[in-house]
Amino acid sequence: MHMGKLVVGTFLTLDGVMQAPGGPGEDPDGGFEHGGWTVPYFNDEMGQLMTGWIEQATALLLGRKTYEIFAAYWPRVTDPEDATASKLNSLPKYVASRTLDTVDWNNSTLIKGDVAEEVARLKRDTGGEIHVPGSGDLIQTLMKHDLADEFRLWVFPVLIGTGKRLFAEGTIPGGLRLIDTRTSSTGVTGHAYERAGKLEYGSFALEEDSVR
Repeated sequence: MHMGKLVVGTFLTLDGVMQAPGGPGEDPDGGFEHGGWTVPYFNDEMGQLMTGWIEQATALLLGRKTYEIFAAYWPRVTDPEDATASKLNSLPKYVASRTLDTVDWNNSTLIKGDVAEEVARLKRDTGGEIHVPGSGDLIQTLMKHDLADEFRLWVFPVLIGTGKRLFAEGTIPGGLRLIDTRTSSTGVTGHAYERAGKLEYGSFALEEDSVR
């Protein structure tokens, strides 16, 4: 079995905010008042673009807040024609939380112990793509331990100025390769980047001899 690939996926504003994309009450931490900023940009076409990426997942890895948001919503979507709901409800789900005692959404497992160690083990034991949707705190931990193999970022044409940001805590320097890009009629762009070795450098400065 090939080693699993960890795919971080998130909705972002142009200024990098990822907090509370789906509704006003989703995550009011820090007095955030702009929840639901993705909603006006969703249509059937946007849903189909997203489903195309979700279909590639073989497992989900979720932080506590994202798990609670998903588990409160997706099990109630029982339409067999809804490809996203069917996929998310049936996939194996691994939940990283220090506070939850149980997880009752279908096919969910609570990760206990050191998250970085458990996720590294999960990558070794799981083939295909392990998707990490949203889950800001968890994503920071994964990046800190260099566990993310691919980033799938949906960039929305909005600026908010405040809120939790994807790279707020910094990240390990590295090169990326753009492997896919998608655009919706509502102006949302989806970019998929895979890790591509170390960060490379160069210079546009003129050579000394050429400026004399």
